[in-house]
Amino acid sequence: MIELLTATDLTAAAELTLANMQPYYKKYGLEWDSTTILTMTEGLSNLQIILDGEPVGILRLSFTDEVCQLRDLQIDSRFQNKGVGKLVLLEVVGIAEKAAVKFIELKVFKVSPAVRLYTRLGYSVQQQDERFFYMQYQLNEAASE
Repeated sequence: MIELLTATDLTAAAELTLANMQPYYKKYGLEWDSTTILTMTEGLSNLQIILDGEPVGILRLSFTDEVCQLRDLQIDSRFQNKGVGKLVLLEVVGIAEKAAVKFIELKVFKVSPAVRLYTRLGYSVQQQDERFFYMQYQLNEAASE
């Protein structure tokens, strides 16, 4: 069972992000560290991902009138490829529906294996640049009205 709780240790969350994203940062020459990540994510809705009572990741969201922006989804490497990301993304749909937004949007490195998961769950590429896919999921019209 997945639970999403307000994250209290944002430093640990930033360190998880750095650990997971370091290969991408190196590939694209980004000089990010956990302090930079912490500063960039402090103002977001930071939710700790709990699986069967154990913290396994971090989800970061922000909202505008029509959009839930999925800013970050990080799963501890020990729990990757076990369906946790899919469960979290299904929870995000529920959160977005409650917020009455029309879309969930995200950007993902083109080389990330997460692209396949997003595509399988109905996200589509709206734009792209040399590094990123900018993807969007349209919520059910009836749910967002």
